[in-house]
Amino acid sequence: MHSEKQLSTEIDANVPTAARMYDYYLGGKDNYAADRAACEELDKVVPSTRRLALNNRRFLQRVVRTLSEEYGIRQYLDHGSGLPTQDNVHQVAQRIDPTTHVVYVDNDPMVLVHGRALLEQDERTTVIHADMRETDLILDHPDTKRLIDFSEPVCVLFNSVFHCIPDSDTDGPLAVARRVRERLAPGSFMVMCQLVSEDPEVRDFVTNFMDQATQGHWGRVREEKDVAAYFEGLEILEPGLVEVSTWRPDTEVAPRQLTHEWIEFGGVGRVPLEQ
Repeated sequence: MHSEKQLSTEIDANVPTAARMYDYYLGGKDNYAADRAACEELDKVVPSTRRLALNNRRFLQRVVRTLSEEYGIRQYLDHGSGLPTQDNVHQVAQRIDPTTHVVYVDNDPMVLVHGRALLEQDERTTVIHADMRETDLILDHPDTKRLIDFSEPVCVLFNSVFHCIPDSDTDGPLAVARRVRERLAPGSFMVMCQLVSEDPEVRDFVTNFMDQATQGHWGRVREEKDVAAYFEGLEILEPGLVEVSTWRPDTEVAPRQLTHEWIEFGGVGRVPLEQ
């Protein structure tokens, strides 16, 4: 298992990270030449990646808005939150209710630095430097306990992050999802999606490329059936588990994923009110 003390606080500009590559695809400025070069190589085989990243970000914003407006969720725990961009979880949720509490979790030291600078004026929001697999450390962290009441409904987000961790009986995505679900009150939500492909050649290429590029900080591109397993025991909200640009789009002309060599696949599950 991993602990907060073991995580590096050094920023290595020569080794790409998923967070900085994602930042580059979203048009951010918190990335280095190594990140941009990795994205360019990735685009040669999976050219839809930038659109995929943008659609994933829009999915996150629609989910938070939906859960805040329609289900009254006022607590969010965002695992692998990445670098601050526009319309982060706290910004979307606090536009609906300014009293909403948000805890961000990330193991990238650059995320910690930028996130804390951005949020230092917001007492209802914090950033924790931790590995998303450390469920007990995260949920029992003093900052989490200060902001999140787990006896009440909460939304836990694993948005486009499970592909960053390898399979493991104790640390893999399925184990992490089960551990978190066990700690949640009835009426809570889990948002989970990750990169999938039904093409084994695409899965193998991207998995191997990202594993080498990030020097082992990667899991694998999986299949839709793997993601479906994460939702065991949850009531899945309509429209079910889907390619995320089709999850409750704002309009019929909203951007869609145009190519499908790989997609971001997932949805939103609710802890049953009666267990």
